[in-house]
Formats: sequence, C-alpha cells, structure tokens
Amino acid sequence: MRDNARMTSPIIAPYGSWKSPITTDLIVGKSIGLGQIALDGEDAYWIESRPAEAGRNALVRLRNGTIEEVVPAPFNVRTRVHEYGGGAYLVHDGTIYFSNFKDQRLYRTSATQAPTPITPEAESRLRYADAVMDKRRNRLICVREDHTAGGEPVNTIAAVNCDGDEAGGRVLVAGNDFYAAPRLNPDGTRLAWLTWNHPNMPWDGTELWLADVNVDGSLANHRLIAGGPRESILQPEWSPDGMLHFASDRTGWWNLYRWGNGEIQALCPMEAEFAEPHWTFGQSTYAFVEPSLIVCSYTKQGTDRLALLNAATGELREVTSPYTAIGSVRANVQRVVFNAGAPTDFSAVVQFDVAASAFTTLKRASDLQIDPGYLSVAQAIEFPTEGGLTAHAFFYPPRNRDYAAPEGERPPLLVMSHGGPTGATSNALNLKVQYWTSRGIAVLDVNYGGSTGYGRAYRERLNGQWGIVDVDDCANGARYLAAQGLVDGDRLMITGGSAGGYTTLCALTFRDTFKAGASHYGVSDAEALARDTHKFESRYLDNLIGPYPARRDLYVQRSPIHFADRISAPIILLQGLDDLIVPPNQSEAMFIAVRDKGLPTAYVTFEGEQHGFRKAENIKRALEAELYFYSRVFGFALADPVEPIRIENLD
Repeated sequence: MRDNARMTSPIIAPYGSWKSPITTDLIVGKSIGLGQIALDGEDAYWIESRPAEAGRNALVRLRNGTIEEVVPAPFNVRTRVHEYGGGAYLVHDGTIYFSNFKDQRLYRTSATQAPTPITPEAESRLRYADAVMDKRRNRLICVREDHTAGGEPVNTIAAVNCDGDEAGGRVLVAGNDFYAAPRLNPDGTRLAWLTWNHPNMPWDGTELWLADVNVDGSLANHRLIAGGPRESILQPEWSPDGMLHFASDRTGWWNLYRWGNGEIQALCPMEAEFAEPHWTFGQSTYAFVEPSLIVCSYTKQGTDRLALLNAATGELREVTSPYTAIGSVRANVQRVVFNAGAPTDFSAVVQFDVAASAFTTLKRASDLQIDPGYLSVAQAIEFPTEGGLTAHAFFYPPRNRDYAAPEGERPPLLVMSHGGPTGATSNALNLKVQYWTSRGIAVLDVNYGGSTGYGRAYRERLNGQWGIVDVDDCANGARYLAAQGLVDGDRLMITGGSAGGYTTLCALTFRDTFKAGASHYGVSDAEALARDTHKFESRYLDNLIGPYPARRDLYVQRSPIHFADRISAPIILLQGLDDLIVPPNQSEAMFIAVRDKGLPTAYVTFEGEQHGFRKAENIKRALEAELYFYSRVFGFALADPVEPIRIENLD
C-alpha cells in the first residue's frame, strides 16, 4: 500500500494524529460485502453488496473458474421480510428466482432469459423470502409477508407458481405470528418449517413442525417435532438420505440434532454454539457433504471454528484453518463453500476441499494488500463485571508502523457496542476498526452480556436488563483497560449502531465513564421503539425490558431522552432519514435535548438511508464526521483534512 521505503525510526506524534493509509476512500471504494451463498451443481453463487453502487446487492456466479454477474443492474437482490431480509434468492438447475428490493416482487431469470416478474405488482405489500424449490409441482415454497390489509402484516408459508402467480401465492401454513425455513425433504413428500409467536424472538423459543405434502400440494398430518417457548430451534435441514436435522439450545447451547422414527438424537453434545441468532433468513452454519458427513461451523469463546461431523458416530474433527468468522456454509457432492473472515485478511468466499483439507479463495471482499504493519490484531480478553461475573471483548491496541506516541502518553479508547443486541462481534479483519487503530486510537469491541456465542445463559443476562447489563459491561471493559495502564482513562469514548447506539446513549446518560460518544441510528426512547417499530421487533423489548405498556415505568427509566439533564459528555448522532426500525425522530429529539443543555453535539443525517448506511458516500461521511468530532472534543490534530461538520456549542 505504501510506495516509500520502510522508515528506520517512527515519527513521534500524539495518538489520534497518526497518518494512516486506511482511508475512508479505501474502505468504501475498494471493498464489497459478501453475503448469501448458494450451490447449483458445479456452480457457486453469492451476493455482493457494493457501496459504490449505492449499496446494491448484486448476484454473481462462479462457473468454470469465471465470476460473472447474473442479475443485471438496476435489480437489487434483497428482500424486506422482517425488514432485515436475507434469503433473497434461490437457484435451481440454472434458473434463478429472486426478490427485487424496489418492488419486492419475485423474478425469474436465467442465462437466456431476462428477469421476468412471477408475482403481481403490489406496491411492496407482498414480500417473499427463504424459498425452496418444489420441483414436482413447479413451485417455490417460501415465507410470505402480506402488508395489504394494513396494521400488523401477516406472515405465512406460501407456494408461488414458478411460471407466474397472479394471486401472489397460495397459503400453506398460517395462524402464527412468524414463520421461517420451509424445507422439503429430498423426494418432496414432507415439509418442515419453523414458527414462533409474540413476544418471543427466534432465539427465545421456536417450534419445528412437519407435515406431509399431498399430491395437490396441500399439507396434511401436521405434527410438532421439537421446540417450545423456552427452546430455540434453528436451521432445519434434510440430509440427502431424508433425515431431518436441526439446531437446538435445549441444553443451554445450540447443538445439532437429528429426528427419525419419532426420536431426537443429539449428534455431538458440547458447550459450543452450532448456530447463530436468526436475524436474517437463509443463515447456514452446517451442510451435508454426504448423508452422514456434515461440514459445520461452531463458536467457542466468541471465535468460529470449522469442523467435520460424522453424524453416525458423533465424531467431530476440527479443521485447521486461518478463519475465525465463518458463515453461509453450503455443500454438495461437488464442493463446500462458505463465507470466511480472518484477523489479518479480508473476508472472502472460500472453497474447501474435504479430501485434501485445502482451501481456495474464490472471491475476496477487497483485492487490496495491506501491510501488516498497519493492522492491529485483536486480543481476546475477559474482564470482571457486575455481580461477580465475567464479560468478553476483543481489544485492539493502536498500531501504525510509521508512528509512535510521545513517551508517557496513553492512547484514547473507543469502545464499540455491537447492534442486536442479540448479536456478536468477531475478531475478523474489519477496516472500520483499523481506521481508528491505525490513527492511534485503541478499540475495545465488546461482547456484552446478551451477546451470542457464549451459550444461552450468557445470552439471557440481558433479559429485563437492557440498558443496564450492556452498559455496565462496556463501562467495566473500558475501566479494566485503563486500570491496566493500556489506555487513557480520561479519553474514553463509546460508539455503536442501532442497539449499540442505545447502549452508547445510556452510557453517556446514566454513567460517567465516557467522555464522548457516537450514536449511529440509536434508540433514545425505548417507549417509542416499542410503539413504532416493525412487526419482527415489536415485542422484542418485552423480554429485554418488560411488557409494554404494563411496565411503561421501566421504559421511561431506561430512555435517555427523559434524562438529558444527566448527560455530561459530548455526543454526535448519525441517522438515516428512511429508517423504519429506529425512526429519525428519536435522534432528532436527543440532539435537541443535548444541544439545549449546552453540551457539544452534532446531528448528521443521510437521505435515502435506512437502518444502516449502504451508500459509499454516506459510509465515508459518517466515519469522517465521527473522527472529526472526537478530534475537536479532545483537541488532537488530524493528519489529513476531512470535511467539517457543525458542532453545536463548540463552533
């Protein structure tokens, strides 16, 4: 990345003022996101999210060693079911079926056919996701979300005729609040699916159902296989020989099971997570190489591992690999392909040769080669937190081969609080982390209580305690590093998006640990979120805070907007104006309250952005605005000029 020769001695400059080659232009212009993988015979497909194309999801295919785009612009392969989407396309014998983001219609296309809609125009009120092919009946079976009646949308499992379906699909299963993962057995005679009801989220409790498929395509003999309000079932899959498999956390850990002859068998019981929370459709942590050979990813202590599981004997053989974040695992008799991330290399679509135990990179998120002298490698840490418990995080010390800080200076620390809050962060290379560390700012990426990857008990620490446990863990992690002498306790910052933005706002309102912060589309009014958000999350807070409106008192107590007088640190708020999950009025209200109190604050908005920033220019602007804000608050000079923002009560 650098043309100049390696410097013999580093430049002495304050932390935060180091010149870094990891620029915002590099982050948004030279990298893409890699998503859902599918296999169709010898062909592999995946989603590429392209910031340079306003965040468009392009579908590409690898055939005979050549990668080509198979769904042309301006089509955007993305569904809005549950708003978070996922499972937006299906490939069968070279024919592609996909959801187009703009109109949410299903389209069919192939190498010889331009995209043709197979569902009616409905002004995005009929949405589809997570489809499987019912070859015997020439139809797709998928999750459908119907917004046509107004009020809360109706979720069902529906069948859509592949040649065109003016009715928008035939409902097969209905009556519950949510459905996911319809999966046909190999001969098309049985259908399995997941379902759950308010107030549960899919990581709280789901049910796995099974039905026979009649000749006319209707379902009969419905029966409950596993699950309930306190057991989370995820990712049902059929083996090639027709055995139903799934993940369950009935032991406190998401392990793999199979069902047959009315019995459920644990395949490899262990204190590890073989699944991940169902935020999006189409997630896959395991797949079948052979009827009894499963390739899988599992998580221990926040790090993913790849393994081969013999379903007949229960033997688990870990595969040595450089990857610490693994997802979208797909396999067939031809190949195993998955998304992978590593601490010092970009995420990639990777192929695994089982016989040779060898890896081939099919596509990297970026072709850049970054000198490791500019990369900070995460250190997994555990630290004490409230109640005599231990919490987890990844610590990234500042690193830039060209610079050193003045003797005695300790670096400022930026604590990152991930979204979800039922989610997790990993130690895979993230240029947005390296953006800070290469400028001399340490980063602590926290897997606070409530995060996944550490078992159900750790995940449930947040139940009834959102805005408390997460905040305590972030604050205690920062204080732990300061006490170790690794960071400057007077320059502690916190940042987060969505739920992480809420943690940020709570930390700055109800604690005095942090001296500045940034909320990216964060929740400031928990009560407004309970009233105004979309169906999928509309009862999420029942478990995280309490039932609403019965416990409205808790929502008021946990909402920073009602306690602006307690805020004692500057804050910048960044918000997409089309966000339906956390509407802009929440950030606006917080900005006004902080401004009126006289604290330095800034409010930066983005036209056309929803929940999360996808457009290159907006990702760039958000990062630079946050850096500029901290530089003004803490008084360190920036090595490179950035476009200023207006900071109230400071300019």
